[in-house]
Amino acid sequence: MTTVSRIEWTEQTWNPTVGCTKISPGCKNCYAEAMSRRLKAMGTPGYENGFALTLLPERLDDPRNRKRPTVYFVNSMSDLFHEKVPISYIDKVFNVIAETPHHTYQILTKRAARMARYFSTRMVPSNAWLGVSVEDRRYGVPRIDHLRKIDASIRFLSVEPLLQDVGTLDLSSIHWVIVGGESGPKSRPMKVEWAQAVQRQCEEQEVAFFFKQWGGWGADGKRRAKAVNGRILDGRTWDEMPSNVSSRLEALQA
Repeated sequence: MTTVSRIEWTEQTWNPTVGCTKISPGCKNCYAEAMSRRLKAMGTPGYENGFALTLLPERLDDPRNRKRPTVYFVNSMSDLFHEKVPISYIDKVFNVIAETPHHTYQILTKRAARMARYFSTRMVPSNAWLGVSVEDRRYGVPRIDHLRKIDASIRFLSVEPLLQDVGTLDLSSIHWVIVGGESGPKSRPMKVEWAQAVQRQCEEQEVAFFFKQWGGWGADGKRRAKAVNGRILDGRTWDEMPSNVSSRLEALQA
């Protein structure tokens, strides 16, 4: 099952696995965990186990059956490189990706070391973008070095939820950085200067910068609905994409 996504930087989601476990502070208020519980209560196929890690091989063929070129966020409800996902199953997912070059796939993980080990003996399909979550200095920033080791056409960072000043970033070999605040009833605030510091470093190091949202706390430090807080940073929206693919994504979403 694929689903049209409201995430600003993708088009659809594809979840050949669902469920996960928490490994760092960015996981504390996981939106996928809360959504999984709701979907289980609604009797939605695939969520019978709630947020317990579950392989869904019946979904593997979904992209093969879609002819229209599509940008897929892979495993929005899970982590493909979770330690309980067998290597053989990850192989199956990337076989689908390689066999559908008309699609673009965005894969994001917090298990950066496992992803780097996996690709140490495998080629990354040219239509696969690989990314890591960077929510803080202790857990998030070290993931960047693992990502940098992988020979992917696009390497990106999801600095969301941004929980603190992440300090000086080495963005060499990184093509794209997404920044966003946390949403939901227990969201933690993001300070303006944290987001500004990342944007400034992207500009200095010539990396595309995308500001996704303020989330549950506005730039003025007040709690509101995320739709009201919006996605304006320093008086403008930031929708930059990697230069060699931005026009394609715009065409797909037109």
